[in-house]
Amino acid sequence: MVVRQSTLGHKNQINTRFIVLISAAAALGGFLFGFDTAVINGAVAALAQDFSTNPSQTGLAVSLALIGSAIGAFFSGQIADRLGRIKTMIIAAVLFTISAIGSGIAIGMWDFTFWRLVGGVAVGAASVVAPAYIAEVAPAHLRGRLGSLQQLAIVVGIFAALLSDYLISASAGSAEAPFLFGVDAWRWMFWTEIPPAILYGVGALLIPESPRYLVAQGRDAEAAEVFAKIEGGDVYSKVEAIRQTVQRQRKPQFADLIGRRGLLPIVWIGMGLSVLQQFVGINVIFYYSSILWRSVGFTESNAMLITVITSITNIVTTLIAIAFVDKFGRKPLLLLGSIGMTLTLGTLATIFGNATLDAQGNPVLTSTAGVIALLAANLYVFFFGFSWGPVVWVLLGEMFNNKIRAMALAVATAAQWIANFLVSWTFPILLNQFGLGSAYALYTTAAAISLFFVWFLVKETKGKELEEM
Repeated sequence: MVVRQSTLGHKNQINTRFIVLISAAAALGGFLFGFDTAVINGAVAALAQDFSTNPSQTGLAVSLALIGSAIGAFFSGQIADRLGRIKTMIIAAVLFTISAIGSGIAIGMWDFTFWRLVGGVAVGAASVVAPAYIAEVAPAHLRGRLGSLQQLAIVVGIFAALLSDYLISASAGSAEAPFLFGVDAWRWMFWTEIPPAILYGVGALLIPESPRYLVAQGRDAEAAEVFAKIEGGDVYSKVEAIRQTVQRQRKPQFADLIGRRGLLPIVWIGMGLSVLQQFVGINVIFYYSSILWRSVGFTESNAMLITVITSITNIVTTLIAIAFVDKFGRKPLLLLGSIGMTLTLGTLATIFGNATLDAQGNPVLTSTAGVIALLAANLYVFFFGFSWGPVVWVLLGEMFNNKIRAMALAVATAAQWIANFLVSWTFPILLNQFGLGSAYALYTTAAAISLFFVWFLVKETKGKELEEM
């Protein structure tokens, strides 16, 4: 227990253990988010071979799931406001399970893409409801760290997916080779998602509904009970403060995001943060790194091992963010991350852009250039991991007021998934047509833009109650 003086003038008994527990359960959606989007990394080459796809079709197979994510993100805000945060989590868990089963039994690229779209809808829903739920149950002084649990869960999910890909591929000999019961290894890569998907659904059934959602539904007594479990004190004054910020006469809707001159400025800023988080190219590392490193001369096994190591770097840096996001604030971490990403991406663009090409058009790196490229790639993940990775999710969960939070978060997250789709779809094409140097030059430009975007447009939210937004 941590004793703090609330803004209402009463001593609150913060039940830190309970808050962390329910936040972690919600963040399981983030784990599946990371797992589902990264698990295809080890299967990309096998899919291209089994289904005889060209670079554009391969890119679509990987990235069309992200359109499903955009759809899931956009509509999950309405679903979360109508059915509640908990029921939305349960729906996402069911879709994750169906997608994992279907992706593993696919017989062609088109039905495979359909099952990935289903999983994408689940990812989109989880990417909205988890940060919204965590922001709504967390006290202000813990919200940054608890909000970062979403990104920690995502990167742990990425690590788990890449590690399982590596272990399955290594055991079978390659992703294309038969594994257990004579079934191709790449199919088992998708089926490993089934247990955590079921666990997510069970976890959602065991945690309380968001108290701010309950107030919006006129269920004040239930909201007070949840607040009593979380922090005690004068819970009815807390409920009253929330009720004053929420219009209960009608459901939140998209029109709430419209001002006199179009979308509210805060919504544009949220969308800008979301888009820039993807345009710096982070998911190229996690969706395509196995074929990226193979294209510059590494074996399949070594390329997948490098990818696992990179995902560990991502976890470590996310832990750093959790430790410091409520001490240093959101804006300083974003600025530092933007500077680091610009320098490291610029290094990668220079190395790949100046490398000689083999007969297939792939860059050939010297031993020194290869080491520098690996270091730069992992430093890039380091800078992203303690800044734009977790901090954007923290900001999206807390920067909008109670009236528009779920809807605005849905719109911003949908924009993020569309940006993710564009980056993921175009990477194989850029790699094939223009080379790695050009691709990384584009990501470097986005990183540089992100620095000025944050400097001039993003306001600090550290330590503020959600009702102050």
